[in-house]
Amino acid sequence: MKLTNAHVFDPLKGFITRDLSIDGELIAADSCGPTVDLSNCWLVPGLTDVHFHGCKGADFSDGDPEGLRTIADYQLSRGVTQICPAGMTLDVPQLETICRMAAAHNASNPTGAELAGIHLEGPFLSAPKKGAQNGAWLRDPDSDLLHHLQQESGGLVKLVSVAPELPGALDFIRRAGEEGVRVSLAHTTSNYDQALAAFDAGAKQVTHLFNAMNPFAHRDPGPVGAAVDSDCMVELISDGIHIHPAVVRSVFKLFGAHRVILVSDTMRAAGMADGQYTLGGQDVIVKGKLATLTDGVIAGSVTDLMACMTTAVSFGIPLADAVTAAAVNPAKAIGIYDRVGDFKVGKLANIAVLSPDLSLKAVIFRGQLVSGEL
Repeated sequence: MKLTNAHVFDPLKGFITRDLSIDGELIAADSCGPTVDLSNCWLVPGLTDVHFHGCKGADFSDGDPEGLRTIADYQLSRGVTQICPAGMTLDVPQLETICRMAAAHNASNPTGAELAGIHLEGPFLSAPKKGAQNGAWLRDPDSDLLHHLQQESGGLVKLVSVAPELPGALDFIRRAGEEGVRVSLAHTTSNYDQALAAFDAGAKQVTHLFNAMNPFAHRDPGPVGAAVDSDCMVELISDGIHIHPAVVRSVFKLFGAHRVILVSDTMRAAGMADGQYTLGGQDVIVKGKLATLTDGVIAGSVTDLMACMTTAVSFGIPLADAVTAAAVNPAKAIGIYDRVGDFKVGKLANIAVLSPDLSLKAVIFRGQLVSGEL
C-alpha cells in the first residue's frame, strides 16, 4: 500500500509532503500495492503512552486479563499503538498479579495495542505527596522487590517511579539500571539537591512534572529545577486540567521538545460517561474532563494520549513537537525506538492518520487498517 500526498512526520524535518509506502507489516522504500490519496491529511507514528492506568471501565491494577484486553483494544482505536500501563501503589500480592498478568497477555498473541512494558508508579513514593495513591501500601525503595517483580513480569517492567528522598533511594536507582528498569522521580518532597543526586545516580525521567512534587520556586527550584539542570526527560499531562496552557508552553521552551514525554495518566473512566469510578481502590468522581477523589484531589485523567497531543497543539505547541513528545520520546524512554516511533524504512507500519483538523481519521497497525477509513 502507498499513502500519497500526505503531510508525513519526520523527526528531523517536522512534516514533509511525500508518499509513504507499506510492505506487509513494515515501512518500505516503495510499494507496488494499492495507492490511497491522503491529500491534506497528517501521518503520525502510532503513539506510545508510558503512563496511564486504564480506560473503558478497566484498570491495569485490577489484574484482570479481560480488562487488559479491553485497555489494549481501546488504546489502539485511539492511535496509541504501544502501551506501558502504570500500576498504582498496591500490596505485594497484587503487584505480583499484575506483573504475571502482563506476561501472560503477551504470551497469548493478543489483539489491540502492543503491551511494550509496565510502569510501576508505586509503591516507592512519599506519603506527603501521595496524591491519589493508597498510603496504606507505601514503602521505602526495595531493590529485591523490584527484582522479584521484574522476574514475575518476564522482564516487562520498563519504568519505576520513586521518591528520591526516601531511605535507600539512591542505591535503589543504581540497582534498577542493572535490572533494565528506567527510574522516574515522582510523588516526592525532595529539594533541588536531593533530586539532582538522584539524576546523578542514574534516574532518567520525572513522572507527571509539577504534579505531586514541590513547586518550581525562584529560591527553591526543587525537583523541577534539578530536572532542567540534568539531561532527563519529563512527563507532562496535557489534558487541560493538570497543567495550565502557559506552563505547557514553558516546559517545551525549558526542556526542548526532545526531552518532553506527553502522557495521558488516564484512569478507568476514560472513554466512559461521567459518574463514580475507582482508582487504586479509592472512589473517584468524574465530571467532564475532571476526575477527583472525594476530597477533591485530582485522580488521574480521562483524556487519552491522542487527545492530549492535540490539546497541546491547541495550546500553541507546534504539531511536530507534540508528535515528538507523544511518539518519539516515549518510545526512546522504554527502549523500543528501534522499531517504532517514526517512519524509517524497516520499522513497523504503525500509523495514525489525522484529518486536516487533526481529528483521528484512521489507524494502521502493523500495516493493516484497524480503525476508521482511508
